Amino acid sequence: MKIAKRPVPLYDFKAFGAAIKAARNEYGESRKKVSDELYISPRYLANIENKGQQPSLQVFYDLVTRYHISVDQFFFPNSNAEKSTGRQLDALLDGMSDKGIRIITATAREITEVEKAEG
Repeated sequence: MKIAKRPVPLYDFKAFGAAIKAARNEYGESRKKVSDELYISPRYLANIENKGQQPSLQVFYDLVTRYHISVDQFFFPNSNAEKSTGRQLDALLDGMSDKGIRIITATAREITEVEKAEG
């Protein structure tokens, strides 16, 4: 029995890999540190980041939750970008202390005031 070829192309993980690499660098983490903590090889992580290798579902989950990355931007690229950005902000705020949230709130209020004055 011959199995039919897949009628649609496989998902391209290059954008995902680039986002993971950027987030890892933003967090100041080495590839070795991350791969050790996720129990994967540095080569596997490098291939995900640089070649768009498809990660396992577990590694995909571990990476997006580690770096608070919204997957909407990858799966629904034509949807409203504000929604994805808002979800990313929510994830970041969830990980902040009360002091950090007070700083962000004060900053947002100041930006609003400055924009009102300019507008």
